[in-house]
Amino acid sequence: MDSQDYSNSASLPGKRHWKIWWELIRPHTLTAGFIPVLMGTALALLTDSVNTLLFLAMLFASLLIQAATNLFNEYYDFKRGLDTAESVGIGGGIVRHGMTPKLIMQLALAMYTISLLLGIYICAASSWWLAAVGLVCMLVGYLYTGGPFPISWTPFGELASGFFMGFLIILIAYFIQTGHVSSIAVLVAVPSGILVGLINMANNIRDHDGDKRSGRRTLPILLGQKNAIIFMGIMFAIAYLWVVGLVVTGTVSPWILLALLSIPKAVQTTTGFVGKTMPIEMMPAMKSAGQTNTFFGFLLSIGLFISYFI
Repeated sequence: MDSQDYSNSASLPGKRHWKIWWELIRPHTLTAGFIPVLMGTALALLTDSVNTLLFLAMLFASLLIQAATNLFNEYYDFKRGLDTAESVGIGGGIVRHGMTPKLIMQLALAMYTISLLLGIYICAASSWWLAAVGLVCMLVGYLYTGGPFPISWTPFGELASGFFMGFLIILIAYFIQTGHVSSIAVLVAVPSGILVGLINMANNIRDHDGDKRSGRRTLPILLGQKNAIIFMGIMFAIAYLWVVGLVVTGTVSPWILLALLSIPKAVQTTTGFVGKTMPIEMMPAMKSAGQTNTFFGFLLSIGLFISYFI
């Protein structure tokens, strides 16, 4: 790795190298990587014993794919002229800290390589059918901002992130522990998919004006910013009502109702966008979307763990 790739970052006053690298992977989005793995493993514990090494391998692979997706986003947004030193919510490795686009791409590919090696271990210990699923997830992570027709420029960004990084990851984490996918796992995965998709939507609401100028056609642009905020509130409500429905129908233990304690965060996220017009004003609400997913997933997983031991 060429020292000049990041030499400019060292000259920034008061800015430590570790903090620059930490910001580069956009840590507030990493909740979308580890919460679904935790939930899928907690579900697996209800029906089978859990292999700790498989859990850790899946966890790190998922986090690396999420971090690499963020780096691909950084690389391609810079290449397309979307990121500047004043852009809000980006890692800023290229436009603020003097890193080269080549370095950003190399880091992303290195993360993909490590996650691929972890995936080989997971497949060898469970099923090689997962190889195809894992490669599709990695491909979608790249195509989200890469390729000639980036998913992030379309109204399907929320659907793609929610399905592949929320819903599907739970089922994979469950499958590698149990060797099958149950209907209960599918049903419990639904609200997680919604919340992960809403992390993406929060980002797109914040970037609404800039995305519109650049020619993107994201869901908030199609709906309009006000309607997008209303839509977000409705989807949060559906996610929490879904949990209640699982308990009312006797599908899952009432202990998962602990997830409802995260509702204030969901409210904070939605109301945090109301009346805001500047991206910097919407940053707290955007970060709160990730925190909502984190609290929801942790609390629901705790409820599953409690139901296992009681």
